Amino acid sequence: MANEKTMYVELKSGYSDNGPAWIGRVKYSKSGRTAYFNGRALKHIKGGTWAGNHEDMQNGDSYWLTGIKKSGSNRHPQGGRGIIEVDKRCVIKLLQLKGWTKLDPNHYRVVDIEDTHPAHFRDIENY
Repeated sequence: MANEKTMYVELKSGYSDNGPAWIGRVKYSKSGRTAYFNGRALKHIKGGTWAGNHEDMQNGDSYWLTGIKKSGSNRHPQGGRGIIEVDKRCVIKLLQLKGWTKLDPNHYRVVDIEDTHPAHFRDIENY
C-alpha cells in the first residue's frame, strides 16, 4: 500500500448532503486513484463534482472523500446533517486536530471500522 490517511467519507448516491458519513482510515493504491475503505474500493473520478469524487467499483455508488477540516464540520454548511461515524482508531487524531477533549454525541458516534484488503479488488479489477 502506498499510503493511508485519515479521511472524511460521505455516501452521496441517493442522498443530498445528509448521507451516511464516516471519519476513518483510508488506504490508497500506489497510483492514488483507488481508495479502500469500509469494505469498498472507491475509484477516483477525474473532475469530480459536488455529487462525489469517487465511485464504488462494485455498485457505482458515488462517494465524497476529503481531508478532515480543522475548523467546522465536513458536512455541507447549508444542508449537511446527520451523525458522522468515527473509527475508534481515529478518535484521538480527530480530537487533537479539532482541539477538543471529547466528541459531541449529537454529531459523532464512535464505531469499529475494519480495514479493507485491496487484494480482493485487484483481482476483480484485473478480471
